Amino acid sequence: MNRHFVSPVRNAGIVTLMILVAGCKSEPSHTAITTDKLEPYQCGNVARLHTYKGIFLASQPSADDFAQAKNGGVKTVINLRHASENKDFDEEAAVTKLGLGYHNPAWNGPDELTDAKIDSARELLRTAEDPILLHCSSANRVGAIWLAYRVLDDGATMDDALAEAKIVGLKSPAYERIIKNYIGRKSGG
Repeated sequence: MNRHFVSPVRNAGIVTLMILVAGCKSEPSHTAITTDKLEPYQCGNVARLHTYKGIFLASQPSADDFAQAKNGGVKTVINLRHASENKDFDEEAAVTKLGLGYHNPAWNGPDELTDAKIDSARELLRTAEDPILLHCSSANRVGAIWLAYRVLDDGATMDDALAEAKIVGLKSPAYERIIKNYIGRKSGG
């Protein structure tokens, strides 16, 4: 038997390994994962980040974090912050320059958490190209929207969705109260 012969199966495995190694870069790389339950995730310097079924739930990313998210497969950014909250960074310009979709159904505080804002964010989570990165400053607003989305659009129980929302970052009792009232009205219960 020729010791230099490489079987086609083994050869295909070596080629695949070479392609994978060649694809690795010295820069950190992330793959947009899809999970069946809420999972913590890491990307750059984002302080709070979780993922579930192609939706990434986050506190404020930096410009570099958005670039990393794009490299990892994110297609759409949904920013719940007003532009005036981050005066030193033009997020829309940075995100669109990367070629990502950008939506900004901004709100801040209980008075701005209206049915229209909640409806808009839920609609984007249902229809925007995924993977999606949904963020605000601390993930408090993200947790509020997540609560409504999980119950009304994804069929989670109120208890399970509330537990997830708090893990994501929901800490405002006023937001929780508003969202629970919204869910009750929208679900007819």
